[in-house]
Amino acid sequence: MNKNITRDDIAEAINLDFGLSKKDCLNLVNDIIEIIISGLENKQIVKIHNFGTFKLKRKKSRIGRNPKTKKEFLISERNVISFKPSKSVLIYINKLKHESKTL
Repeated sequence: MNKNITRDDIAEAINLDFGLSKKDCLNLVNDIIEIIISGLENKQIVKIHNFGTFKLKRKKSRIGRNPKTKKEFLISERNVISFKPSKSVLIYINKLKHESKTL
């Protein structure tokens, strides 16, 4: 079964690897997330070397349909966050996928 990785899980991993207090680790994780969100709010592209790029994109309004009733409605214009993984992340993930098939 798949398990979500939470902020607490990341903070715990930092705590185990670097020995910082759990509170400091959680503050560090929260600060990093806030920096990413702040960059996106300011229409900046957030690039994290060897991880990937976060970018804010604008979706235009469009007509949608309820599949059950077939009734049309307007889906409003909105911002969405896109993430493009770096080449090294893609290589690593695909290597893991390939290794799991050979087991």
